[in-house]
Amino acid sequence: MGGAVAVSACAAGARVLWASEGRSDESRGRATRSGLHDVGTIAALVGQTGVVLSVCPPHAAVDVARAVAAHRFSGIYVDANAISPDTARVIGGIVEGGGASFVDAGIVGPPPQRRGTTRLYLSGPEAPRVAALFAGGALEAIVLDGPPGAASALKMAYAAWTKGTTALLMAVHALAVSARVDDALVREWERSLPDLPARSAAAARGSAPEPWRFVGEREAIATTFAPASRPGCPTLRVCVRGWGHRPLPSTFSSPGCPPRPSSPSWRCRSPKVSASTPSSRSSSR
Repeated sequence: MGGAVAVSACAAGARVLWASEGRSDESRGRATRSGLHDVGTIAALVGQTGVVLSVCPPHAAVDVARAVAAHRFSGIYVDANAISPDTARVIGGIVEGGGASFVDAGIVGPPPQRRGTTRLYLSGPEAPRVAALFAGGALEAIVLDGPPGAASALKMAYAAWTKGTTALLMAVHALAVSARVDDALVREWERSLPDLPARSAAAARGSAPEPWRFVGEREAIATTFAPASRPGCPTLRVCVRGWGHRPLPSTFSSPGCPPRPSSPSWRCRSPKVSASTPSSRSSSR
């Protein structure tokens, strides 16, 4: 993903730097093919750019932020990783403590190859400035009307469905295999849910090569859900177009829950659409 984001940033006119120190030959090759400028170290990188964009496996996001903050980076730090809103705010505190401004971001879609397939959602006061860096590239940048954490929340909500249904399909098929009824299950799917055989096969193909990459994102999804509910007491708010200020239906309460508010405490807002693009542990200027 990082390499494709970097290519998109370059196509939009940005000069993209990266730090090769400690990276593999494979990573160096991807960076060279993507047209990135190697400055060697993170210290050199933060001294030559006004924007640092982090795209890495979720488990490494906090460490990358600390490494940048340690060099007193004073530009804009953009975290575009699949992390929970709470983790995004922690990262914001780390980089702001080092002197930077923080923009929370979330990527939805595959590695951007052409415009219209992938979005970069941004939140925070400096989000419009970051979106402007990507205008005209393959990655569409969308500024959300919300503080840091909003973009990560959207990413987690989206991924809860895409990654959640993928995991569920794989678990269901594994159960059928263990019970030796997988052929019968697939035949039933073909009759009653004809899209599921192909989706199940695609889920296995997509997750099998590097399954470890999906663990951190699913843990982040679980972390995002945790504050929203407790056992026996769902407290998730529902925002559905057309409901307006109608009270939530009684099915969203259970005995022992706190009283429901008379009206929702938040509303859906239309995002402001800006430009396009990002990169792995890279920076744009």
